[in-house]
Amino acid sequence: MAAHLLAAVPFALLMADFFADNLTANPIQAIEQRTGYWAIVVLAASLACTPLNTLLGWRAALPLRRPLGLWGFFYAALHVTTFFWLDYGLDLGLIWVDTATKPFILLGLSTFLLLLPLALTSTRGWMKRLGKRWKRLHQLIYLAAPLAVAHWIWSVKADYREPLLVGAVIVALLALRLPAVKRTLTTLRTRRAVAPTKVVKQ
Repeated sequence: MAAHLLAAVPFALLMADFFADNLTANPIQAIEQRTGYWAIVVLAASLACTPLNTLLGWRAALPLRRPLGLWGFFYAALHVTTFFWLDYGLDLGLIWVDTATKPFILLGLSTFLLLLPLALTSTRGWMKRLGKRWKRLHQLIYLAAPLAVAHWIWSVKADYREPLLVGAVIVALLALRLPAVKRTLTTLRTRRAVAPTKVVKQ
């Protein structure tokens, strides 16, 4: 429940600003930027759950992966809907023309298409139907997250610091999933947990 409440806060603030007419002089751009930003940040939070368990033994983080992943998709869907509907008025011809000069549009759409099957198959029913294939399918998040950051960096016109910082965090979270890194960290955590307590002689 806490994950849902925290992940919903950016949407609540966005709605509050929308109804208060507080979305800058270009509200459509503001909605696009905010929903895109939170899509990436919440997806990064979902990627952090497994390393938190690996590094700190915090098993409570593992059940948070699914709700955070779905909220990340929710913000991505809002981002894409705003782009197609509010920004371009569903004019596919205009979008196609602009894609030629703004390749980050195609990159963003590719990211969303990677996230779509993950959201659709996030239920336990689909997990049972797909079996071992479910895990392989959901590894697409390892490709979608970096692509989302690349889309963000490519769309930025001036200050790259924030997308580069978030991108570095995502790269680090993905690196922690590498088998060799994961084994090493698990071994270190286990040794630290079972290390005998030194007795101080009086």
